[in-house]
Amino acid sequence: MEIELKLALHPRHTGRIRHHPLLSTIKPEKRPLLSIYFDTPQFDLMQRGIALRVRRVDDQWIQTLKAATQSVGALSSRPEWEMAVTDGGHADFSVLPQAALDLLAGIKQKHIVPVFTTEFQRITWQVGNDTARAEVALDSGKIHAAEAYRDICEVEIELKSGAPEFLFEIATQLLRQVPLHIEPRSKAERGYMLCGAANPAPTKAVQPSIDKHQNAGEAWNAILQAALMQLTANVPGFLEDAHDIEYLHQLRVALRRMQTGTILAKSLEQATAAWNQPLRKCMHALNLARDWDVFQQETLPGILSILEATAGDPPIDDAAQILVHRIAMHARQRAQAFLLKPAFTQLVLDIGRSLLTAPMDVQIQDAKAWAETILEQRWQKLRKRCHGFARLSPAERHMARIAAKKMRYAADAFAPLYGKRADHFTAALAALQDELGYANDLRIGMQLLRKLPQQSTTLSFELGRLSGALEYEIAQHAHLSGTLWQRLARSKLFWR
Repeated sequence: MEIELKLALHPRHTGRIRHHPLLSTIKPEKRPLLSIYFDTPQFDLMQRGIALRVRRVDDQWIQTLKAATQSVGALSSRPEWEMAVTDGGHADFSVLPQAALDLLAGIKQKHIVPVFTTEFQRITWQVGNDTARAEVALDSGKIHAAEAYRDICEVEIELKSGAPEFLFEIATQLLRQVPLHIEPRSKAERGYMLCGAANPAPTKAVQPSIDKHQNAGEAWNAILQAALMQLTANVPGFLEDAHDIEYLHQLRVALRRMQTGTILAKSLEQATAAWNQPLRKCMHALNLARDWDVFQQETLPGILSILEATAGDPPIDDAAQILVHRIAMHARQRAQAFLLKPAFTQLVLDIGRSLLTAPMDVQIQDAKAWAETILEQRWQKLRKRCHGFARLSPAERHMARIAAKKMRYAADAFAPLYGKRADHFTAALAALQDELGYANDLRIGMQLLRKLPQQSTTLSFELGRLSGALEYEIAQHAHLSGTLWQRLARSKLFWR
């Protein structure tokens, strides 16, 4: 079983790793590594979560087969089999044990051929103490797939003996002097993306692995692990393709789910207070970019349509739209810079380490009893906030939206305990949340427009036209329909 922690860094910072106090007194080993990855033309191995490679190490070829990865934050573990082979030009299945061959059942071995390569220099240091030992590796090079390539620059910390907690200790020490950032994807995953076998896409929330036989502490740990996995999975996509606004949206969803987890911990009389402020800081750092994304790509097109439908009105001048585009782009860049900061990386490491090494000690309360208590409390809060729904003021709508969001995150977290019984309620809750969210988006859009710099008389006039159309749209939604709330209120409460 391979257990490792992997983080990325900018090539200009590799010198900081080599001269880090933790490593500077240890003699490193340097070697070039060429790896050839194999699969079928239909990428059957990738679809099963299997990576098969043959790597040249000095004058020897080493074949490795790795099964599907299991991750907690930046830490990953996966079964692997490694053995020497005579030729790197093809895979040798005769040396694989039966457990590895079983993973390939149904795949014709003769169809497995080279699909991409990685070529990089690896510098390694052996770090240890009385109870644990690990290998720190600095990899610098490229992934090649036909004519395409992408850079590799990362640090891998692989556990050789002892407890996984040792990996986090090493990473924390390195992070004090090197701006390492989150990169949960393996070289194989990035290679498959490069050769077109896999398309990068935002990772949506996955249901935590909880069941009614667990105690509340185990369920809580699973809820946080699922949220942390969603968070780390979306970081590389947002850093590489911030124009796909879904990456940032899913990052914020994951952070909300983690904040929900810290609140749930209080109900179990467990302390996660050290995470509260950093998580709030994360949300604050990403909020403005998300607000501009929603305004530019969702609210603004509707506003422009209103103006176009007005007889005699000319189209909005390009300068106003260019200004919105530029401000939104700068907000994304600031959000990206935040995710590259050591403080964010350290938060992910701290939460991952806590979930892995110190699971919550709650032995008495079973998961379902705990879920019922939380869901009932949040339902009563939502009912209170939605009383007289159609007549809610803007401030009351805002509070109702927050209550609906908290109810939604709790319902999603505990849904695995109830199966399809939860589907109708969660669908009705999502519809209500969308209605309240749209009204909130309009309000935020007005706030953003008011903060834009008035650079010229013409630009001020155009921004005024946008504001006027937005005010018209807000007026059209001044009165809420009670239909969606009534639908939810009549829904069967699945936890009762």
